[in-house]
Amino acid sequence: MKVPQNAPVKGPLPNVVKRFSRVRAVVLGDLVADHYVYGLTERVSREAPVLIVRHEREEVKPGGAANVAANVAALGGRVSAVGGLGKDAMGAALAASLQRAGVTPAWVQVPETETKLRVLAGAVGTRRQQMLRVDRGATQGLPDKARRALARAVKAELDAAQVAVVSDYGAGVVCDETREVLRAWAKRGGLVCADSRSALLELKGSTVCKPNEPELAALTGMALETDDDVLFAAQRARALLECQVLVVTRGRRGMVIADGTHTTVLPVHGSAEAVDVTGAGDTVAASFALAFGAGASALEAAFLANVAGALVVQKPGTATVSGPELSAALDALP
Repeated sequence: MKVPQNAPVKGPLPNVVKRFSRVRAVVLGDLVADHYVYGLTERVSREAPVLIVRHEREEVKPGGAANVAANVAALGGRVSAVGGLGKDAMGAALAASLQRAGVTPAWVQVPETETKLRVLAGAVGTRRQQMLRVDRGATQGLPDKARRALARAVKAELDAAQVAVVSDYGAGVVCDETREVLRAWAKRGGLVCADSRSALLELKGSTVCKPNEPELAALTGMALETDDDVLFAAQRARALLECQVLVVTRGRRGMVIADGTHTTVLPVHGSAEAVDVTGAGDTVAASFALAFGAGASALEAAFLANVAGALVVQKPGTATVSGPELSAALDALP
């Protein structure tokens, strides 16, 4: 059944945010170092038809599952991050950034830190635009020793947790060993919120699954040409994944939530154009999981995550949303 919504009743939502501090979350996934290099474009090279960029500054921000964990911490939740970091400069920078953000370390050593290098440049007085991205990291999976260590780490962290957030970018942390630990915890009643770029079916049985629209199309084999196609596909995917709740993120078209009783459409929150959508899905995953872990209904958690997603896309680069920012946005609702 299609139930278009503008918002659930505002009443309980600010109280849900206040309860975030009571939630202990474990984030399992690929910890990514988002390495930004900023510079000035001065001229075209004589060596090749490319722009020369004069280096100004650089920074490393949490990306992938690291960004999910940073968002949980910024929103006020207690969080540990289970993933792999290399014994390299990017790993050290990312570890320091996460610990400054309030994330409890639970990572293990892997051959190389997963890194996304972005070069942003522009002329004097203009906004820096992304010109190039270079990815580094595992392409053949992780060594057996690292996989076993990850399984032990996530099992230990789950002992004191209310919710697990899986952020699978395909770099090998979400593997057979760690998935088995998650399945066992979910069978004992643990809340597992799963987001996987290409292997969501491997996380069958999770409490909540969060594909985006292209991932939903790939999962169901359906052409999603209309809203009704998306609604039908969402219920089909929920059955395939054997999850209680399916949340489909649709960018500017908002979200669809299927919980077995209703299939609900949430339009995108607000009217402002996005500044940068990098990492918006991480913010949505973090805020939904925290709200669900704090006792919100699936629809309340999705609406709250919708608001958080609208806030984060107004910020440049990989960013987080804080609990006070989210509370203020909710207080401003009619």
